[in-house]
Amino acid sequence: MIDQVQIYVKGGRGGHGGMTFHRAKYIPKGGPDGGNGGQGGSVIIQATHSMRTLAPFKYKKKYQATDGGDGISNKRSGKNGEDIIVRVPVGTLVKDRTTGEILADLCNDGQKIIAARGGRGGLGNYNFTTSTRQSPRFAQGGSKGEERTLILELKLIADVGLLGFPNVGKSTFLSVVTKATPKIGNYPFTTIEPNLGVVEWKNFESFVIEDVPGIIEGASEGVGLGLQFLRHLERTKLFLHFLDVSQTAVMGEKPLDCFDKINAELKAYNPKMLNKPQIVVLSKSDLSDLETVNKVAEELKARQYPVFTISSVTNNGIDQLLGYTIKMLKEIPDQKPIVSEEKNDIDVDRIYTLKSSAPKFSIEKQQRGSDNVYVVKGDFDQLIHSVNFDDLISTRYFQRRLKEAGVFKALEEKGIQDEDIVSIEGIEFEYFK
Repeated sequence: MIDQVQIYVKGGRGGHGGMTFHRAKYIPKGGPDGGNGGQGGSVIIQATHSMRTLAPFKYKKKYQATDGGDGISNKRSGKNGEDIIVRVPVGTLVKDRTTGEILADLCNDGQKIIAARGGRGGLGNYNFTTSTRQSPRFAQGGSKGEERTLILELKLIADVGLLGFPNVGKSTFLSVVTKATPKIGNYPFTTIEPNLGVVEWKNFESFVIEDVPGIIEGASEGVGLGLQFLRHLERTKLFLHFLDVSQTAVMGEKPLDCFDKINAELKAYNPKMLNKPQIVVLSKSDLSDLETVNKVAEELKARQYPVFTISSVTNNGIDQLLGYTIKMLKEIPDQKPIVSEEKNDIDVDRIYTLKSSAPKFSIEKQQRGSDNVYVVKGDFDQLIHSVNFDDLISTRYFQRRLKEAGVFKALEEKGIQDEDIVSIEGIEFEYFK
């Protein structure tokens, strides 16, 4: 089962640097004292065990952090924007919708990633004083926060995995104790894909249970879909190992032989799998004789396995089984999933670093009457807010920044001539070499 939603996240904008000058009763012409802008808030995605599904995101899909405050006089910085923490279930994969890049695989409780970083606050004008520039009449604008559309994919990490040969009663049990609707039939290989469900049985505490296709001999070597579904069981805390003790067992195997063969496959796939607790479930008791059931139970108890006899048709023994399962789950500490070094490509505890790319821009030549207009499109919003176009020094700073960004070189490659018009973020000026 994979639940998937799409959300939009946006970091807050950084506050603009202040452009002020000190004023006091006996100091009519004080120096620059504009404070720095505050940092924009970030959007943080954090995994938590308190959530099981992505259902809440069906109703809220946009998450935007607050902007940083602008710098003010007396070199006082603006207030930082507040971060937003978006909580998701453990087992959530975070992807960038545009690039398809995986940003994080949140496998552990409390694990988090900054999905949209807040913008940097701009510097106040007092930062730009030099020996030759005593009264800068410009300040740095705050930068925009990151924004992106994300895909959240939930790969439920089941608490309990169901083991057993095909058609031993796992799917029927799942359908009874959860709202899952697996395909059920009296023939081998009923289940062909994993089924997950949340157990909400009477007054018992809830937990996630997973039924995978019945394991067959050779599964650890890739026979059938063995490897694909053995991987699903690596994230579970314990196993319910189902054995068919009815007189109509489809596979025709003795229950104890089946038990040993399944564990042999687990060991061959990854020996650590045998360290997980197993509760043995003798299923289909309504179709079995008491002597057979007692014989199998005694042998398994002698091997120190807890054994429960149930019937998913009559619900006999289910209360006792679920009660013991919940007790066991509480006693098992949280742990990282078992990962097979050779046969598994699951990368747990993985956080992918977000790389910031260099600013990009495009230039479009337009004709406005007899004038050639070169429209420069890109992320120049912060630069525009940094400039006081009535101040010569500030304007020179603006021109230098454009040159450093490669804008002038790109304009020349486009064929710009003297007195042609350049338009950037609504600001227009004539070009001269």
